[in-house]
Amino acid sequence: MVKNVKVFMFAGLMLYGSLAAAKDCTKMKFDKTAVGSIPAGWTVETTNSTGRDAVWKVISDKTAPSGSHVLALTDAKKNHGSTFNLCWSKKISLKDGTLKVEFKARTGNEDQGGGIMWRVRNKKNYYVARFNPLEDNFRLYYVKDGHRRMLATARVRLTAGKWHSMKIVVQGNRFQAFLDGKPRLKVSDDTFKNAGGAGLWTKADAATSFDNFIAHPRSTIKTH
Repeated sequence: MVKNVKVFMFAGLMLYGSLAAAKDCTKMKFDKTAVGSIPAGWTVETTNSTGRDAVWKVISDKTAPSGSHVLALTDAKKNHGSTFNLCWSKKISLKDGTLKVEFKARTGNEDQGGGIMWRVRNKKNYYVARFNPLEDNFRLYYVKDGHRRMLATARVRLTAGKWHSMKIVVQGNRFQAFLDGKPRLKVSDDTFKNAGGAGLWTKADAATSFDNFIAHPRSTIKTH
């Protein structure tokens, strides 16, 4: 087995990286990934690039929710407009389930914050939910062939520069999205029906840190 790599399989969900299993979830921490690197099996890409790919890497952060390492976008490389910065893994094959991450919006003049991608086919096709503290909104989109379409939005005010949590629950064509444990968005969509990868996302010049990425094949959306 490769150093610092463990593999856990749950009903078709496979995660590669530095993982720790809890009672009812699989949590990916970044403390065993070397500073300056990205987790094994993850890829940095860009949708609608206006420059070079942004720089993602593990950095030290004494404020990290767990340990001292976080995964961060550290240099947006002058990307702007409808450029989307991606750090994701195709090794995570998830159709239905729950995804969660803790995030801290650090800098960005045009955009800040970011969020979670799921059912990712490639860098031009996926779902994403993101929070932007500059606009005080939380939104869910799909990106198809590089074009983004908003599916749901909510007015939310959270403090930038502080850690917050985001959770996405997926069951069939139904999605629920939470911020700091509060339900904020609920929508149905059939654009991408099959399992796909998952990961993290920011827009334009948003430089954001992430910790405690969770992916679990159980979803908890109520049927009524």
